[in-house]
Amino acid sequence: MIITEPRWKSYVVETTSPLFTPEQCQLIINAGRSEPRNDASVGPGGPGKERGVIDTEIRTSHISWIPFKKMVPMYKKLERTMKQTNANHFGFDGMKITEMAQYTEYPNGGFYDWHIDSDTEFSQEPPVRKISMTCLLSPEHEFEGGDLELMKEGKVAKLKQGHAIFFASFIRHRVKPVITGNRKSLVMWFGGTPLR
Repeated sequence: MIITEPRWKSYVVETTSPLFTPEQCQLIINAGRSEPRNDASVGPGGPGKERGVIDTEIRTSHISWIPFKKMVPMYKKLERTMKQTNANHFGFDGMKITEMAQYTEYPNGGFYDWHIDSDTEFSQEPPVRKISMTCLLSPEHEFEGGDLELMKEGKVAKLKQGHAIFFASFIRHRVKPVITGNRKSLVMWFGGTPLR
């Protein structure tokens, strides 16, 4: 039996080329905006789950959920990219798409304070969130601020339109306040068997 190891272990991986063209980004924005819009909550929540609580001291943004059937090519591309990224860097078991994509808008003043996407203490029932992804849909010149910081203050992901960052869901991260404009992004979580 041959066991292949990932090329190198990394829990934060940025794409080197865009996943989506500007035209495809606009199609995703249109799809997100055509779905029911909610104020983002914190805590348990998501499509088909109990809603979390709205706490504007922790998070201010608007979200909607993009149904699988509405954007099949988008979901296929994201799953393919995640599987390749997982094989090359993360090495997690049984990874697949387990939740609908979240379309998020951070308006002027919008932010999301430090948090993790998977609580390893309580998330032991499969599928467990193991990889998170953020893809920037806005052109960078349309907003100021809204930096995605990972693990510690100052470690900033400077994404360009259509580019994405994949990171382990147990990594602390935040979106700093948007100073001007409207930051539009696509967020995905990929799950699998519990971490061991």
